[in-house]
Parts: sequence; C-alpha cells; structure tokens
Amino acid sequence: MGADKPRWQQLREQAEGVSTTELDDLWTRLRPARAEEILGSWRGDAFQTGHSLCRVLPASRWHGKDFLALDDAKPLICRAEDGTLFSNVELGQGEATLWNIEFRGEVTATMVYDGRAVFDHFKWLDSTTLMGIMNGRAELVLSRGEHFYFLLERVS
Repeated sequence: MGADKPRWQQLREQAEGVSTTELDDLWTRLRPARAEEILGSWRGDAFQTGHSLCRVLPASRWHGKDFLALDDAKPLICRAEDGTLFSNVELGQGEATLWNIEFRGEVTATMVYDGRAVFDHFKWLDSTTLMGIMNGRAELVLSRGEHFYFLLERVS
C-alpha cells in the first residue's frame, strides 16, 4: 500500500524520526518555485524530524500561510479557540513578503519575515504541494543544528 506513494508522502506520514539528510536529498531533486507562482492560501504540515517547531507550531494551532501578494504574505495563519483563522502577527513578530532568492545555489520563491532574520524557501513536490525549508539566523531557525522542513498544500 505505502510503496505506491511518492517518497515525500511516506516521509510526511512518518510520525517521528524523519531524516534531514533524506529531506535534503529530496530537496535537490525538486523544481524551484517562483514567488509569483505561489500566491494564494496554503495549509501547512511539518516533516517530523524532531525540530522544536514540530512541537511549537501545533501548540500555536498553526494552520498554514497566506500569500496575498508579493508584498503581503502571512506566515502564521493560526486557528483561534472559536475555529476562525487569523494571522498571528505576535508569534511571527509581524508578517512577511515574497521574493525570488538564491538558496543552495538555486533561486527559489522565498518568504522573508518582517520581524526576524528568517527565510522560508520553497520548491514544488507536485502541482499543488510545496516543500519548505526554514533558513536564517542559526539561533532562530536551527534545532540540534538542523533546519525546519515543512510542506504547504494549496487550498482551492
């Protein structure tokens, strides 16, 4: 049953112990996204690598990201107690913008946070799913020396 699924879907379903080495290898094979291609609403999920954000984001009720325009990105769409969605500007220390920025030798769609030195880089897993890697100042983004790896699925 699981053998028919693409490897990235198997990794997504893995409850713990996802290898960042394998995720880095997967990343090298993906097509870079362009900022103008990813406008819209996205539902978020994390690869369970053990990164501290794998615990922090669910605790904040992180739902995903909204890219309304290149200069209007909402990195932390969260679900309130009453079920409504809101942009958590307190947690994100502001919102963000979208750019095409070089990362690991390729230009990718990149969300630049307004309030902290953090960058989310994106590549296509399939036509409606992005893989993201959080990059930036080590003390803000690294956990045990490793980046945070996540997915975004386009909301239709």
